Amino acid sequence: MAEARRLAHPPTWASSVTGSARLLSLLGDNVALDQRADLMLAVATEHGFPLWHALGTIFRGWVKVRNGDLPEGISLMSSGLTACRATGAEGNMTAFVALLARGYEIAGQIEEAMIQLNDGLRITEKTGERWLEAELNRHKGELLLRQGQPEAAEELYRKALSTAEKQEAKLWELRASVSLARLWRTQDRRAEARDRLAAVYGWFTEGFDTSDLKEAKSLLDELA
Repeated sequence: MAEARRLAHPPTWASSVTGSARLLSLLGDNVALDQRADLMLAVATEHGFPLWHALGTIFRGWVKVRNGDLPEGISLMSSGLTACRATGAEGNMTAFVALLARGYEIAGQIEEAMIQLNDGLRITEKTGERWLEAELNRHKGELLLRQGQPEAAEELYRKALSTAEKQEAKLWELRASVSLARLWRTQDRRAEARDRLAAVYGWFTEGFDTSDLKEAKSLLDELA
């Protein structure tokens, strides 16, 4: 972002802010993400960038969802995604579809969330953009578990783990391991759960103040 400012090149600036916002959405830093959404909407409005305005709208909606304003947040995310597609953009669409799915899940609209995740997986197959494939499968597994389908959920958790391991995508591997460990805990498979989660948690050497690693450590302590 600093380099984009130095270049004084609006498309580069908008792109760098978008990348920053995507990372903040993964980390769960809503305050900083709200500020990034403001920046995206401001530069998009000033320079007439419909794509970045749509993405800024999605992030603004996500912040509202996380702050408890579910109807307004989901409405913004849905309209932003529609506007994004209207530009013809296809890159990174899975990330925004996944955010909307999470919004629907938080609102208790499980079927709508499932529709979005299935759409994300279709996009993955169509475009070959697979960086979020493991997380899409893990999230779908979470929804199936909420619907009382533990066997189907475990199958998707294992699929997510396999994909993450092949990609060496440690965040997705960690999340899939947490989901699988929680399931095994309910099935009295605590030793398996602990060993599976400890293997990936032990890989990390930083980031222990992030929500993902805090959650994993808490579960490990409980399983011990």
